[in-house]
Amino acid sequence: MTDDLVFVDEHVTGIRWDAKYATWDNFTRGPVDGYLVNRIVGTTALCAALEEARDGAASLGYGLLLWDGYRPQRAVDHFVRWSREPEDGLAKERHHPHIDRAQMFEHGYVATRSGHSRGSTVDLTLYHVSTGELVSMGGHHDLMDPVSHHGAEGISPRATANRQHLRRIMESSGFVAYEREWWHYTLKDEPYPDTYFDVPVGSVVGVLGGAS
Repeated sequence: MTDDLVFVDEHVTGIRWDAKYATWDNFTRGPVDGYLVNRIVGTTALCAALEEARDGAASLGYGLLLWDGYRPQRAVDHFVRWSREPEDGLAKERHHPHIDRAQMFEHGYVATRSGHSRGSTVDLTLYHVSTGELVSMGGHHDLMDPVSHHGAEGISPRATANRQHLRRIMESSGFVAYEREWWHYTLKDEPYPDTYFDVPVGSVVGVLGGAS
C-alpha cells in the first residue's frame, strides 16, 4: 500500500479478518468512505505485535479475528456526517440502543480524530481454533453501550473471563486496552502517535507524507 501501511494478512499469517467498514455490517449500514477492499491495514510495527498476540492466543487454543485496523481520516469524516443525519432506526437497536447517534462522540465510542487513523490500533476478537466459532464476549463489535466496557456488569462470567483472556494476550504483546470497548487495542509504542493518515484502504498509490 505505502511504505509503512501494509496489508496485515501479508505480514501476519494464521489470522482471520472481516473488515466491517468495507461491508454493510456496521453502524452506518453501508461501506464507509476510504475502504476500497475487505482487508485490514496497519503499520509494520502493528503487524509485528500482532504476530506475538497470535502466538499467545494459539497457546490457549484461540485464533485472532480482526474487524478493523488502520482507518483513513475520510472514513472518520464519514462517521461525523452520518452522525448529523436523522435517526432512521436501522442500526440503533444493534449498535447504539441507549444513545442517539450524535451522542457517540461525547460518550467516547467514536472520535473525530481516531487512533485508528494513526495505523497502530486494531479492533479484534478471539475464536476457538478447534471449531472456528467466535468466543463469547457478551456483546458484539461496535455495540456503543456500557455493556461493552471492560469490567461491565450484566454479562456472563464466561464472557467476562474471555474478555480478560483477550486483554492479557494483547497487553502482553505490547498493546494498551481502551476501557470503553473490549475489542479496541492500541500499540503502546506506536510509530506515528501524532499523525493521521488518509490513504484509502486498498490504494496502491500514495505516500505517508500525504497525511494530515
